[in-house]
Amino acid sequence: MPVSDLREALSAVSATSDDLAGVETDWTGRVTGRALAVALPSTVDEVAAVLGVCRAQGVRVTVRGGGTGLVAGAVPDDTVVLSTRRLDQVGPVQDGSLVAGAGVTLRTVQDRARRAGWDYGVDFASRDTATVGGSVVTNAGGVHVVAHGTTRAQVLGVEAVLADGSVVRRLAGLAKDATGYDLGQLMVGSEGTLGVVTAVRLRLVPRLTGLETALVGVASVADAVALVAAVKQRAAGLRAAELLLPEGVALVREVAGLPALTPAAAYVLLEAQGGLEDALGQVDVVDAAVALDAASAERLWAYRERMTEAISTLGVPHKLDVSLPFGQLGPFLAALPGALGGHTAHVFGHVGDGNLHVNVLGPDPEDETVDDAVLRLAASMGGSIGAEHGVGRHKRPWLHLSRTPAELAAMRAVKTALDPDGLLNPGVLLP
Repeated sequence: MPVSDLREALSAVSATSDDLAGVETDWTGRVTGRALAVALPSTVDEVAAVLGVCRAQGVRVTVRGGGTGLVAGAVPDDTVVLSTRRLDQVGPVQDGSLVAGAGVTLRTVQDRARRAGWDYGVDFASRDTATVGGSVVTNAGGVHVVAHGTTRAQVLGVEAVLADGSVVRRLAGLAKDATGYDLGQLMVGSEGTLGVVTAVRLRLVPRLTGLETALVGVASVADAVALVAAVKQRAAGLRAAELLLPEGVALVREVAGLPALTPAAAYVLLEAQGGLEDALGQVDVVDAAVALDAASAERLWAYRERMTEAISTLGVPHKLDVSLPFGQLGPFLAALPGALGGHTAHVFGHVGDGNLHVNVLGPDPEDETVDDAVLRLAASMGGSIGAEHGVGRHKRPWLHLSRTPAELAAMRAVKTALDPDGLLNPGVLLP
């Protein structure tokens, strides 16, 4: 079928866009694909109709949300891009939850929840662009996992369109429902390979005020780990524990014009309901900057929030996202230079849940030698090759490092059962 005819067929069932350039490149700029057309459905029925057109014409579909993914999971490959951005309806807050369309941004969910006296338990720097649907299918993490868990823990129900156009709708949010497979949770972390998530019921958390925030310098990464362990034990309601290293702090200071910090081997940004002072007294610290009000807390968070922006000024990094057992964070960082092949890496991450972001600068976009070495290092220490960014296209060759042959076979069997023609997100997740 000619592309012009395909676009005409899609326009009969959904809004479409001629702006292909905006959906063909991944957030990092490392990978660019080719879109045949862009469909912009605004209802679940339109999503089903788009899939029907593509299935009838033998054309595969790439599902795309806010485009903030870092593993090329939403980059088209001679496919139709199904954008979820127009699925942007938000329901009222009811009994500590709300229903949001897949195209709603995290910022919108947070604002809606806070106006009703609640909060949403997931937060990360791309909140203004990242969408609910994308965060669900990647099981996104962020800075509050140590308190509330990943996105999976916030999902009370899902509406999704399967590859055959049928709709799975479990949005009631019942506290108890022991009636078989949880098909909604099956969609969480599926990276769009099993169905198109169109709406989600999200669990909300109590809105907290008067949080304590501190940026603490320590003498080693081991001390940073010990500090977080002490805070988990002695502080009340730990909400965030973020690791920064001196090279990253120097870079973000230069880019963002932030004040100097007392020299230290590592820094930990902490946020808790209370008890930070008691916890800090249990370990040796080099220095601690404590926020006195919301404005000073925001200034301390800038050292972490602007890190990705600062790194991007140096070029297009290979962004590797790994998780490790808590006690392996120090050994991993000590062994990391040997895996970098002489290249530079800026590392930061969520020390409270063992997640590190390794941003390698220097290798060509297509050169995956360093990717291989870093991911194998993490796996050899009992870690995962994908902590919160997903697998996408980038990490597909290394999925076997984190999944056994039996698990991979089971995943493929589920994919085949729900999408026998391979219509959805070809080339993503499964090798």
